[in-house]
Amino acid sequence: MSPFAVKAIQLLLSLSLLIVLHELGHFIPAKLFKTRVEKFFLFFDVKFALFKKRIGDTVYGIGWLPLGGYVKIAGMIDESMDKEQMEGPAQPWEFRSKPTWQRLIIMLGGVTVNIIVGFVIYMGLLYAYGRDITTNEDIPEGFSVAQEFKEFGFRDGDHILKVNGEGFENVTQINKYLFLRDVSSVEVKHKDGVVETLSVPEDIGTEMFKKDVLRPFEPMRMAVIDTVAPDYPAAAAGFKDGDTVISVNGEAIGYWHEFTNTIKNNLNEESLVVVSRNGQLDSLRVTPNETGQIGVQNYGKELVGKHTHISYSFGESFTGGIGYGYNVLKDYVKQFKYVFTSKGATQVGGFGAIGNLFPDTWNWINFWETTALISIILAFMNILPIPALDGGHVMFLLYEMATGRKPNDKFMEYAQMIGFFLLIALVLFANGNDIYRWLFK
Repeated sequence: MSPFAVKAIQLLLSLSLLIVLHELGHFIPAKLFKTRVEKFFLFFDVKFALFKKRIGDTVYGIGWLPLGGYVKIAGMIDESMDKEQMEGPAQPWEFRSKPTWQRLIIMLGGVTVNIIVGFVIYMGLLYAYGRDITTNEDIPEGFSVAQEFKEFGFRDGDHILKVNGEGFENVTQINKYLFLRDVSSVEVKHKDGVVETLSVPEDIGTEMFKKDVLRPFEPMRMAVIDTVAPDYPAAAAGFKDGDTVISVNGEAIGYWHEFTNTIKNNLNEESLVVVSRNGQLDSLRVTPNETGQIGVQNYGKELVGKHTHISYSFGESFTGGIGYGYNVLKDYVKQFKYVFTSKGATQVGGFGAIGNLFPDTWNWINFWETTALISIILAFMNILPIPALDGGHVMFLLYEMATGRKPNDKFMEYAQMIGFFLLIALVLFANGNDIYRWLFK
């Protein structure tokens, strides 16, 4: 099966599961409060449905348009825009007849279920598989440091000891912490053994995003070429998989970052690279392309498998899963601010970007990890105060609770229409970004 098909199947399975559970979050409290649910659909049934069956007052079905799902609750202005029903007198089984607090619980149900599902999946993964972390002992050579971070005092070969004065165990998380958390100081142990506490700017995450330096700390890797991409200068120059770089323009090379930095510094210029291949030295001449690349990769094969495994008891997995899920949600909320920048807008993705979260080979652990992440993302996106989303309904309900006045039906209709067209525009923009990246990058 092709990698594309594997990703597509995982995406469809994951979204189908999460959509059904999300809609159950609305359906169950609606039923508990004796509110009639007229439809429960996976995917949208525009014009026709692939399957539908009436059971009691509710039609259950599967639509043909896989852009989400919905429950149609009687007496509620939603994406169905059923004006005829709203023109009649309110019935006791309708949404609009229920107390405000009941309507609020019904609308918050989907988001609540998504949060719970994400947390429960993380609990199960921790209990069943534990997790792997990277300690300083797992990367004895320390980190290579981006040039932009050396001005703060960081050096190649540093080990991370503490962040904001607290011990820092999973050291490869330092990039995420700098980008998304409020980091003010980092204690490091330099290669010469000197321990130093370094200060970082308050807006370090924003600066990382502007300069596209999202991984300033990378574990030291040997200067071994794992992969030579075809149709790039390195392939034309004669580089081979497995070559070990010895020197560039007479300058000795010991680590991968030294090799890549030297090539970058000689942008648009030919470099003489000496490599070791099968015990023999060979000299190759290469000039980067217009984007500054020569087409070689190093995946750190010498680091693969070097980690520390942590197992969890049932009780530990419960608290650990909640803590892990909470941090995933918090980090996503914090990075959301970058969407409102010109650069961030180009990074917004649609179904293609979501599909690429999944691996191209089937792996249940990765599938469930990604599903948990998507579930938490869906919870956050759905609670945004945009009409047509759950958060829009919640916003109007909170207004009603605070003022004692319900927005009139005509206003709700217009708000729903505006929200719907806004969502369509966002979906088109996000998926347009996916198509653009596929065609031109």
